[in-house]
Amino acid sequence: MKTIRSLGLAGLILGLSACASAFPERGTLVTVPDDCAAQRFDIYFAENADTLTDAAQTAIALTASRLEGCRIQSVQVLGLADSTGATGANQALSERRAAAVVRALSTAGWPAPAFEVTAAGDTGAMAAPGVEEPLRRRTEVLVEATPL
Repeated sequence: MKTIRSLGLAGLILGLSACASAFPERGTLVTVPDDCAAQRFDIYFAENADTLTDAAQTAIALTASRLEGCRIQSVQVLGLADSTGATGANQALSERRAAAVVRALSTAGWPAPAFEVTAAGDTGAMAAPGVEEPLRRRTEVLVEATPL
C-alpha cells in the first residue's frame, strides 16, 4: 500500500511538471500596466469646501510619484459642485476646487503649461437618479502622459 501511494505521488508530480511546460511563461501572460498613459482620477471635497483633504493630497502625491518617469503632455482639470445652493455660488466653488487641484499638481512638479482648467459648477454635476450629492463634490483630472 505504501509503494502505491509513493508511485501515485511521483506520477502526480511528473504529470504536473509535464503540464507546466505546456503553458506559456508567466511573463507573456502578465504585464505591468504602463503608468505613462492616459489616466483619470477624481479628487473629492467636503461640502462647500475648496481645500484639499488629507486623502486628496495623498491621492495627488501618489499619482504624481507614479508619473515621475513620464512626460506629461496635458492635464485637464474640471471642477464640479453639487446641486445644492445658488448656481453662481456653485460655479465659483467649482472654479476654486479646480484651482486648488492645479496648485497641488504644480507643487508636485507637473508642468503648468500642460493644464487646461475648466469648471462646470452644478451644471456639470448631473448624475443618475439616486447618486449621492457628495459624489458630485469633486474635481476630475484627466492626464495624458508618455514615456520620457
